[in-house]
Amino acid sequence: MDTAPLAVSQPVTLELIDPSGVTTPISGELLYDPCDPFAVTMVFMAPQSEVRWTFGRELLCEGIYEPSGDGDVHVWPCLDADGHAVVIIELCSPDGEALVQARTGELSSFAERIATMIPFGTESAHLNLDSTIASLLDAPAA
Repeated sequence: MDTAPLAVSQPVTLELIDPSGVTTPISGELLYDPCDPFAVTMVFMAPQSEVRWTFGRELLCEGIYEPSGDGDVHVWPCLDADGHAVVIIELCSPDGEALVQARTGELSSFAERIATMIPFGTESAHLNLDSTIASLLDAPAA
């Protein structure tokens, strides 16, 4: 009997970058659920709530090494003020924008774990289209 791989979760150290370049540490977490094999979710822990952004796993993994992204999410490698390797993640929505940086090592570790679990190019073999269609048809009308 085949069993689906388990979801992957990894805490990450994030820093919110304000317009003047000052950074504020925030807690975060990366999530990967093989039921949605093309996406990753970044969770930002705020004092009274959490904010979740879901975007392409390929975008995150490519952005560790080279600028990546179109539209609402952009990811690129950089050096922080102390010369340490970081990855910048820019998130845009109608409600505002956020610019955060994460340690390259933490993102690389996460990327390796999820690529080992479901290699790039094999994601579609892990989709359950019947379940996806059923959930769309059962969703309340907007």
